[in-house]
Amino acid sequence: MCRSIKTLRPPVLPEEATEEDIRAAALQYVRKVSGFRAPAAHNQEVFDHAVDAVAEATAELLAGLEVRGRTAKRAG
Repeated sequence: MCRSIKTLRPPVLPEEATEEDIRAAALQYVRKVSGFRAPAAHNQEVFDHAVDAVAEATAELLAGLEVRGRTAKRAG
């Protein structure tokens, strides 16, 4: 149904995750959980809201993680 969601934190990802990386992971997560690759028109708004919420939570998580004695800070 969808590609695997990649780990987005250093050192697994050599560079800091971009907004595009985070959004792609959020989209994949919502697709997996909902079971829809593309939602019907009547579900589009709630689907998009879920992607936004997951992306925001992911960015907050990555910004706050401390990885091997350093803080993983995301540009943005």
